[in-house]
Amino acid sequence: MPQLRYEELHPEFGVRIRGVDVSQPLAPDLVAEINAAIDRYSFVCFPGQSMDDDRQLALTRQLGNPEPSHTSLGKVEYFGTIGNVQPDGTALGNADKKTIFLTGNNMWHSDASFKPVPAFLSIMCAYETPSEGGITMFVSLRAAYDRLPPERKAELEPLIAIHDYVHSRSKVAPDAVSPELAASLPPVRQRLVRTNPATGAKNLFLGSHVREIEGMSVAAGRALIDALTDEAIRPEHVYHHAWQPGDVVLWDNRCLLHAGSGYDADRHRRYMRQTRVSGACSSLEEAA
Repeated sequence: MPQLRYEELHPEFGVRIRGVDVSQPLAPDLVAEINAAIDRYSFVCFPGQSMDDDRQLALTRQLGNPEPSHTSLGKVEYFGTIGNVQPDGTALGNADKKTIFLTGNNMWHSDASFKPVPAFLSIMCAYETPSEGGITMFVSLRAAYDRLPPERKAELEPLIAIHDYVHSRSKVAPDAVSPELAASLPPVRQRLVRTNPATGAKNLFLGSHVREIEGMSVAAGRALIDALTDEAIRPEHVYHHAWQPGDVVLWDNRCLLHAGSGYDADRHRRYMRQTRVSGACSSLEEAA
């Protein structure tokens, strides 16, 4: 087994790991060590990797079950492209509808929290990155939960949040979500406090997909969501990841929020490929 070198990235979470080639098949004990790093650090970066889609999907499968991004014409697709570079190598500008749609990623969110079983891991491979902008920001909702006083934790523990993809994407444009897609992604209930099944550690479960709090007025629910989010994303708690070609990054959607910072698509090319590992259960089942 290779000797891994750990470099912590932020006082609250995040690690860069050197000494392993994740483009190649991993031994079971190495997979176990990576999973342990995910549980401990939530964000794991492997720099200087040589990847392609086949290798990324193989890595995804070693870490769990790949989560389909969508199904069309009977074909399951596991990849999403983050950036403006198209399959033919051309790059879209700022005014293109696809570029505008992706600005929804600039809101603080957890990937696929709007699904009945939210995503576990996101895996991002960077190929082309802007020389200016394009940074992704991350915060730990485990650290945010830990900062709360005991009486506040007790108040939040029983609450249920409604996560709604249409709610978040409608902030980008009124017609951002087609009626067909909206019908396939109805709102779902998620606990406001999640529990890591391996460690028992608790965290808030927030993000732009949260529409309201069950049993509270819309105004009161929004006030609570906004207050918790604002505290979680205070500057001292944010890790800014400046992507480099060759970065392979894994992050735990169960307990991290992330947000893009934007870039000038008229001047820069950005090409990153994302897969996800399916979650094992819903947040409601975790706490049952």
